[in-house]
Amino acid sequence: MTGKARRTVAAALTLAAAVPMLSACFEEPSAHEAVRDFLVGWQTGDYAAAARRTDGDQKAVRQALEDAKVHLDAASFRFKLKGIRSAGEQTEADFAAEVDLGENNPLWEYAGKLPLHLVDGRWKVHWSPSVIHPQLREGQRFAVDVKPQGRQPILDRNNDPLQQEATLYVANVIPSLLKDEVAVCRQLSKITGFPQDRLLSRIRSAIPNVQVPLVTFGRAKYAQLRAQLEAIPGLQMTPESLPVAPDSPAQIVGAVTAVTPETEQQLGGPQRAGDTVGRSGLQKAYQEYLTGSTETSVIILDVKTSKTVAELRKWRPGRSTSSVRTTLDRPMQKAADSALLGGSPAMLVAVQASTGNVLAVASTKEYHQERHALAGKFHAGSLFSIMSVEGLLKAQVSLKQKLACPVDRTVGGAQFHQAAPPAGSTLSLQGNFASGCVTALASLARKIDGAELAASAARFGIGAQWSLPLKTFSGRMRPLTNDAATAKAIAGQNVSVSPLSMALVAGAVASGTWHPPVLVIEPKTPDPSADAEPAKTPDAIRIDDKTISALKTLMRAGVTSGSARLAAAPGDPVSGITASATQGRKPLAWFVGWQEDVAVAVLAESTDSTAGAAIAGRFFRGLHAGL
Repeated sequence: MTGKARRTVAAALTLAAAVPMLSACFEEPSAHEAVRDFLVGWQTGDYAAAARRTDGDQKAVRQALEDAKVHLDAASFRFKLKGIRSAGEQTEADFAAEVDLGENNPLWEYAGKLPLHLVDGRWKVHWSPSVIHPQLREGQRFAVDVKPQGRQPILDRNNDPLQQEATLYVANVIPSLLKDEVAVCRQLSKITGFPQDRLLSRIRSAIPNVQVPLVTFGRAKYAQLRAQLEAIPGLQMTPESLPVAPDSPAQIVGAVTAVTPETEQQLGGPQRAGDTVGRSGLQKAYQEYLTGSTETSVIILDVKTSKTVAELRKWRPGRSTSSVRTTLDRPMQKAADSALLGGSPAMLVAVQASTGNVLAVASTKEYHQERHALAGKFHAGSLFSIMSVEGLLKAQVSLKQKLACPVDRTVGGAQFHQAAPPAGSTLSLQGNFASGCVTALASLARKIDGAELAASAARFGIGAQWSLPLKTFSGRMRPLTNDAATAKAIAGQNVSVSPLSMALVAGAVASGTWHPPVLVIEPKTPDPSADAEPAKTPDAIRIDDKTISALKTLMRAGVTSGSARLAAAPGDPVSGITASATQGRKPLAWFVGWQEDVAVAVLAESTDSTAGAAIAGRFFRGLHAGL
């Protein structure tokens, strides 16, 4: 059932409850019964019953009442009797009218009057068009004038648009030129699936000599239906350019489609042709802002000339269309996209270390930017050893302490394997951290309390309840009940994270403070009707200075002497570490690190543990080169 149908049924139910009240309020002999019968008949669509209570030509009255509903494209009329007054030989009833104009428009309320007199001993409504509305005269009709606002763009942080113009095709008619409006709507309904009655009422409620949009088509759909559409007499196809083709990151920005019969129902009521609907990403999340509202006027037209005689009511948009300003940065996005070209399936998320603002989200075709880069759940590998540093420092463990890196090691019954141990002598903790030796790092589990490791992870945002307009995943760690579980956490085997959550971890080390992610600057919430403040996001968390100092040393060593050497780039030094993990049967190569105020997480599908670092290096070099 459409929104309009629901409103009509509701109106009928309201009426059923109101009739006894009207009957009970007045008794014969008086004009009450005539007023009641007329208003009840009009409200329920029983125009014959209403006409019998007038002194006019019954056929003409029935048609006039029906035309009023059609010309307003009204979902319902509802009336409330205000009183009946008599002065000398004149009797008049006052009523309040409430008209639901449908199309998600506001209610139109106005005051009306019913002149009454006795005809052969019976009270009758003295008929004229002013009975319908005080300003309506013979030779005039209602119409609804609609002026929709165009779709607004999604912008990057520098107010550059993140989409390009695309051509949509709108099927229009000029009502006064149609020879058979019913046939036009029947054919168009058969082709598109839009209800015939909705198309027809849209035509009949419009200004007759003005172009009326009926259905919008995308390029592919229009090409498919073009021959059938051109065969409909009186139908005109008009190309329109709208900012709907997403630029990179396309899956974050989101796709836009023309309104279809299916999306019409999903949105809870009829939408005007020419409207566009966000199908995914930010376009979907901020649909109500990007399309805004429609300016609607109820007017009276001269039937012969179609000129406006009077404007009875105008509703300006309570909320104008609004662009959506994001934290994304087009130059950084370009560098991220370029860094992924020609390599393994991979993803890259870049954030501003000092704020948590998301700057770029890139992925190859094998991964989805929202579902995987922002909301994916992947094993962290030895990256999670970052969370262990605070506990190690509390346990008085020195970064220079020597730790063996064997091929295999068992900790608390849990087995760990290092595929390619570093050659040479036993490395220090710093060296094992820089090279990502799982067996060495797992051996530290006995020195760290599981509760402290969990608390440290929380300080780096793992499991935080942040609020973003798109799906995201902040990470999850299983309970650490023994040394084996703690060792697995340090090795990232019982921990799930997303590239976004690890980019924020890198940003926390770079800036000394963990910040929750931010993707949209304005508007503050995707819901334009929300009066409350946006959903509460976690506060920034300051990390202990001693921990940050140690982590910066360890992660700088990852690039200068560890397995993250390929991340090196011109400009300020790059810091970061790599890690290997598996997801099912897929080998994964991580890199997390930063240069200046840009922190990144890269996840590549590769057996080469340095693959993520290589992508990060290309990204940082691209930024330096101004890509």
